[in-house]
Amino acid sequence: MSSTTGLVQPTTTTRLRGDSLNFLETIGQSIANVAPTCTPALNITVVAGMAGTGTWLAYLIATIGMLFVAGNIGVLARRHPMAGSYFVYISRTLGPLAGMMAGWSMIAAYTATAIAITFGSQIFLSDMLRALGFGSLVPPSWLFNVAFIALVWLLAYRDIRISARAGLYLEFTSLGIITIITGIVLIRHGGIADSTQLDITHIPGAGVMSALAFAVFSFVGFESAATLAKESRDPTRMIPRAVTFSAGFAGLFFVIIAYAMVVAVGDQASVLAESASPFAEITRRAGLSWAAAIVYASALISGFACCLACLNAVSRMMFSMGRYEFIAAWMGSVHKHHQTPHYAISAAAASILFICLLLSGLPIVMAFGTTATFGTFGFLVIYLLISLVAPLDLHRAGILKPRHALLGGVGVILMAFVIFGSLYPVPEYPYNLLPYLFVAYLLSGAAWYAILAARSPSALLAIQNDLEL
Repeated sequence: MSSTTGLVQPTTTTRLRGDSLNFLETIGQSIANVAPTCTPALNITVVAGMAGTGTWLAYLIATIGMLFVAGNIGVLARRHPMAGSYFVYISRTLGPLAGMMAGWSMIAAYTATAIAITFGSQIFLSDMLRALGFGSLVPPSWLFNVAFIALVWLLAYRDIRISARAGLYLEFTSLGIITIITGIVLIRHGGIADSTQLDITHIPGAGVMSALAFAVFSFVGFESAATLAKESRDPTRMIPRAVTFSAGFAGLFFVIIAYAMVVAVGDQASVLAESASPFAEITRRAGLSWAAAIVYASALISGFACCLACLNAVSRMMFSMGRYEFIAAWMGSVHKHHQTPHYAISAAAASILFICLLLSGLPIVMAFGTTATFGTFGFLVIYLLISLVAPLDLHRAGILKPRHALLGGVGVILMAFVIFGSLYPVPEYPYNLLPYLFVAYLLSGAAWYAILAARSPSALLAIQNDLEL
């Protein structure tokens, strides 16, 4: 530890590859992490079951709310362009313990999302092969997990530019395919006008409000561009724009696709709610059964891009925390040639693979649902803290304006509502256990912080001084 700053001094002068990602590549990180294609392929079922013909409205309200959160992230990203992003943002305002808990929470969020997406991608591959008549070629779960995560690790390990571009191209390819098929379905249906969906008086208001929590779940990951601040060009301008664009773009896609899917099933949103593959269901109803395999392939592409984005994000979080020695210091090392946090990437990938193999005995849909829900708690905690910290950070600097206070206030209220909505009514087993497991995970992080403080209180004070710079 440095005696003056507290920042871990790396054994090598190698740094992350700075000034390497352009605007589109930075956006690609967030868009890939959101994985918009997975919403019509799977996630929309819960929202449609609650909001019915108001599904599009639930996504519209959620989009507005997430834009408020994006505004708060933008405020902090302009002032603190760091690879640790949320860990650093929160540490500098609420102190190292809060920062430690924020980083701990984000590690869980991105790791659990990568695990869930790995299971989801296995579902998509199996459905695609069966749709093509090759059901006998579905690989064993363990083999798929090893191959899928190994390929993700290879792209993340080699070069951030390669993995960012891969995520960008893969996700926009899958989005393009889904958009084209949606257009064909609507043409077959005879148009896009739907008086039922557009008549606000006939939309179930209570259902829309209940569905908001689940609609917000579709956005998680839009903030991950902030973890690439050290590798982006002009990050103080680019990161806030990338985060805001990602939230807005994903939200617009969700609103349009939700509206179109309800049109395609003749306002029978219950059809979407009861289907294990809602988008494939609308193609079948439109006489496009051949499109099912394409839909599954698109979702598989989206899942791979999302898992890659998760690995990029979690490794940067671990890299930053490692440099401050909140976790193993060697996590803060950078590969001399590839200029990536190779140890953090490898450790994260190994953890993802280990947990996937550990959970492989569960029904795959349950494995997907439980890990995705667990990860979502991590995102919601961070969104709440960010909305709280942004105005406090500006107030501390003496530059707080009323619009900043409004952004923070609305963000806090929205996230508090979403967290409450995810806890009550109490979900069914085993989902009712997940909040307690997440709290236990956070307590383990607090316990680790206490151990660090007891071992070296002077070093912890030095870290705090450095974080306040």
